[in-house]
Amino acid sequence: MSILQLKSTFHYNRLKLISINRWLIVLLALVLVIGMAILPAWTQQPIPITTLIRADEAQQLQPLVAKFNQQHPEIEFKIIEAPSDTNQVEDLYTSSFLLGNSPYDLVYMDIVWTPKFAAAGWLRDISDRLTPEAAQQYLAEDIAGGTYQDKLYRLPFRSDAGMLYYRQDLLEQAGYEPPETFAQLLTISQDLQQKGLVDWGYVWQGKQFEGLAAMFVEVLEGNGAYWVNPDTLAVGLDRPEAIASVEFLRTAIAQKISPPGVTTYAEEETRLLFQNGKVAFLRNWPYVYSLAVDSAIAGKYQIKPMVHAVGKQSGATLGGWGLGISTTTKHPDAAWQVIEFLSSAESQREFILDTGFVPSRVALFNDPEIVAKYNYYPQLLNVVQKSVLRPPIAQYAQASDILQRYLSAAITGKMTSAEAMRNAANETRNLLGR
Repeated sequence: MSILQLKSTFHYNRLKLISINRWLIVLLALVLVIGMAILPAWTQQPIPITTLIRADEAQQLQPLVAKFNQQHPEIEFKIIEAPSDTNQVEDLYTSSFLLGNSPYDLVYMDIVWTPKFAAAGWLRDISDRLTPEAAQQYLAEDIAGGTYQDKLYRLPFRSDAGMLYYRQDLLEQAGYEPPETFAQLLTISQDLQQKGLVDWGYVWQGKQFEGLAAMFVEVLEGNGAYWVNPDTLAVGLDRPEAIASVEFLRTAIAQKISPPGVTTYAEEETRLLFQNGKVAFLRNWPYVYSLAVDSAIAGKYQIKPMVHAVGKQSGATLGGWGLGISTTTKHPDAAWQVIEFLSSAESQREFILDTGFVPSRVALFNDPEIVAKYNYYPQLLNVVQKSVLRPPIAQYAQASDILQRYLSAAITGKMTSAEAMRNAANETRNLLGR
């Protein structure tokens, strides 16, 4: 064989070997891809989905967690327990996202966190996962509270709304109907106090914390005032109607209708005063109703929407918690399955029956099983449907801090109502770049 033939044979064999190697590489890559796709099935490793929830509620949710994991063996849903302080939970979520790779697939959030988390890019848009027909089964304001710039980021799990509790027995004894206006509330309170029927007429959350802002939203709404218009970012805190809202609170303290210590009260301090029979009217959340059932005033109280100015309408500050999908999750579809399960009518019914929280699905307020245990839920629906949102703006936390500081200064007498609201309005405008 000539040298030329040897070279030709060598070149042919070399090309053949390269071709075989290429096919082997392709085949190996294909095997690896297929292997990675079916490995979870071979090893039976479920997809992990985690979220962070306050410890007390995490415990209450465990029966639903166990039920989900039993019905969905391909997914392992797990709750990481957080501190009971809501602000600390928000800080933990925020820190995890700022570090760049949050370990949480689901974000269990207070309604006021939605705009901040969505604006920061920490939540996935879930608009296309919920049909219009499905959305109509929830309270309209709850869906609005999970929406930011026309996109849905949070599906409500349980709702909440501020309301007015009143001593029905005392009103009947004194010949009064439940008050509808701010003026009627003050007048009836004073009369019941003068008759020696109660120590205090009206208690509310006056401590400098988020509950103060939530309470004040209802007074603003009742006076036809507003805090921040989310569409235009106009600030209304220094308008006459907003100043009148502060004056209502100051008058209640000045006339000793509300106790001097009300400026330090959160929800529990006011609940205990009402529950112990010392107060005629209480502004608080729905959780009080079931707790007061076993108190000295059992069977003697009722609930209604908050009072308002003449010619205006009631407002109930919307609260509650819901679920969103983290942008950092590698398993958004599995995360959505958890959301669908928890927000279903069956899951909400089980949770409400166990805890007495407020459902986010409209039909459950008249569910026979729920009403049999909590007969006031149909009445509660009337309150919740008058709910109003705190401003759904990305800078809500900072805006709330501004309002809390100046509102506290006004009700403790450090500033006049007009001065406090003027300062609050100006700082808020600076915050929003107005």
